[in-house]
Amino acid sequence: IGICSPYIDKEEVVLWMNTVGPYHNRQETYKYFSLPFCAGSKKTISHYHETLGEALQGVELEFSGLDIKFKDEVMQTTYCEIDLDKPKRDAFVYAIKNHYWYQMYIDDLPIWGIVGDADENGEDHYLWTYKKLEIGFNGNRIVDVNLTSEGKVRLVPNTRIAMSYSVKWKKSDVKFEDRFDKYLDPSFFQHRIHWFSIFNSFMMVIFLVGLVSMILMRTLRKDYARYSKEEEIDDMDRDLGDEYGWKQVHGDVFRPSSHPLIFSSLIGSGCQIFSVSFIVIVVAMVEDLYTERGSMLSTAIFVYAATSPVNGYFGGSLYAKQGGRRWIKQMFIGAFLIPAMVCGTAFFINFIAMYYHASRAIPFGTMVAVCCICFFVILPLNLVGTILGRNLSGQPNFPCRVNAVPRPIPEKKWFMEPAVIVCLGGILPFGSIFIEMYFIFTSFWAYKIYYVYGFMMLVLVILCIVTVCVTIVCTYFLLNAEDYRWQWTSFLSAASTAVYVYMYSFYYYFFKTKMYGLFQTSFYFGYMAVFSTSLGIMCGAVGYVGTSAFVRKIYTNVKID
Repeated sequence: IGICSPYIDKEEVVLWMNTVGPYHNRQETYKYFSLPFCAGSKKTISHYHETLGEALQGVELEFSGLDIKFKDEVMQTTYCEIDLDKPKRDAFVYAIKNHYWYQMYIDDLPIWGIVGDADENGEDHYLWTYKKLEIGFNGNRIVDVNLTSEGKVRLVPNTRIAMSYSVKWKKSDVKFEDRFDKYLDPSFFQHRIHWFSIFNSFMMVIFLVGLVSMILMRTLRKDYARYSKEEEIDDMDRDLGDEYGWKQVHGDVFRPSSHPLIFSSLIGSGCQIFSVSFIVIVVAMVEDLYTERGSMLSTAIFVYAATSPVNGYFGGSLYAKQGGRRWIKQMFIGAFLIPAMVCGTAFFINFIAMYYHASRAIPFGTMVAVCCICFFVILPLNLVGTILGRNLSGQPNFPCRVNAVPRPIPEKKWFMEPAVIVCLGGILPFGSIFIEMYFIFTSFWAYKIYYVYGFMMLVLVILCIVTVCVTIVCTYFLLNAEDYRWQWTSFLSAASTAVYVYMYSFYYYFFKTKMYGLFQTSFYFGYMAVFSTSLGIMCGAVGYVGTSAFVRKIYTNVKID
């Protein structure tokens, strides 16, 4: 099929039937012909090949059999008849009760139509039998499609229902490049609240950056002052001055974290997720990815595979710095951490989809393709990254020596405990993104096309700055309480954003959507868990990288006798 190539007059225009499903459950879709609809008589058709993204998203294009030719008007014509026996009627009634609607494509433009209607008291059910298509053309391209459903017919068992269609062609001034604009919803996405939330987060960033720079300036200025006056102060003063806070733990602060293997794998994966998000958002800002089915997902999978060396480099070098010996095991865990999580969830949801006979059930071939990508693309690239990371930046080059004996961690107030710091750390980053979360969730779980990727980029940048600032402040307080276990604390206090996002997704499910049924609910909470975890790992890695630079900076300037 020439996708969206110009047409010549009288050339065949294909009406593809995609899927049908309940309006409130966007992901619960079935093949169009799983309902007892009938197809038109025209059978011959060039074959359609689906992309990886479409296969994963459950696109099931089937030919409608309607005979449509470019600029060829069709008066109301019956294309087939349905013999309505009892099972068929029950299927239609069930579909109408659950507000089923279907999706079709003409020249890659989506069209939606509703299956049928019930009267007020819900006794009689009616099927829309007449598809009235109005197609707008500009020159030799299709730029606009509208569907009007007419011809209400009451569903009575053992009758024949004639399905009909008509096609009207009209000239349109819409440019071919702008033909998707009518599907976008500017009043929703460019709402004042959206702008306000960005502005709000921006003020928070300025406040936090100020706070961090103040801490840095204060501690460092005091140190410089003290060291420059060192000769003039008598010993008594100097001993008192040094007997507090973070300087005490200089011999332990660069001690390897506990469980370095898992830790470095998480940091590597987080850096990779960050680079994937960044690149995909940039691509989406440049190319309009929303115009093609499944292109967003295909792009994300491709970019994820291509950025695997990033994972290996950061994970491998950190593991080597911490003195890790089992680097091959680290590489495997780092490479398969995210794919295993995503595929595991998908596999579980796939069983439910198969049980439901939903079109979302991922075909076996697609699963094999994804596994091949993991083993033959992601793993080798990860190996390359790991070897580079170990050799280029794998030597421990810490500004302070690590003492042979770890020092005991003194008692501290309850709110300085790492567990409390971890719980509080996620609140501010979550506050800076949660309005954007609403828009992203709505475009994924409801029928809006997300297109304001500029906003998303701003939010990603703001999230990273806020995360780094918050973890630096948390780490500063932790080290001042003479607790040197900062690595996991900095990672987890940033990653706890994910817990808040997941809690928000519960609120969103119960108050903002009308989803129902096992399939849609497990789909929602399963993939929300994947999304939240990935977000958490990304934030954790960003927080750790920032904090690590901060810790290095303050201890570089401490002169230790």
